[in-house]
Amino acid sequence: MSSNDDHILATLKILIIGESGVGKSSLLLRFTDDRFDVEMAATIGVDFKVKQLTIDGNRVKLAIWDTAGQERFRTLTPGYYRGAQGAILVYDVCNRDSFRQLDRWIAELDTFSTKMNIIKMLVGNKIDQEDKREVTRDEGARFARKHSMLFIEASARTREGVQIAFEELVEKIIQTPLLWENEQKSKENTVQPHDNENSNEAAQGCYC
Repeated sequence: MSSNDDHILATLKILIIGESGVGKSSLLLRFTDDRFDVEMAATIGVDFKVKQLTIDGNRVKLAIWDTAGQERFRTLTPGYYRGAQGAILVYDVCNRDSFRQLDRWIAELDTFSTKMNIIKMLVGNKIDQEDKREVTRDEGARFARKHSMLFIEASARTREGVQIAFEELVEKIIQTPLLWENEQKSKENTVQPHDNENSNEAAQGCYC
């Protein structure tokens, strides 16, 4: 185990799911690298980033998985969902169909998730395009309450809501020890390889 991992409370697997084009990869890039790429292409397969985050004095390592919402990648789902402690479900506030499809994503999450009490965060993205909005904030909030999810609206382009979305999700996971304590103890009793310095890990920092 590397010295950088010595004071990490837990390593958490976080999923980002939703229809293609809602801005999942843009939200991930904004959170991990604080960048927004207007020319970003649709994700092909699975993208994976690692970032450390400090919440209430607890440092955790996030392994964040992002995959395209297109039907041809459905075969990836069982392994994609396995072991995840948290999930961010994303829709585009300017695309009502992406909001309608959330029921299907929740059903898929419930089917493949191996954690019964996985924490869910609903994110309405692209609020910077207010003139094109098709889904109201109240609709998003009511849907989240119906499915016992956290909720926030955000914009990967302007940063608004992005950091808070991840922080609130992680805070809720930390407050649910059954999601991560046993796995962390198992990892501590296992010899771990050193982190690959050339991995896709974002710069470390404290985002309290």
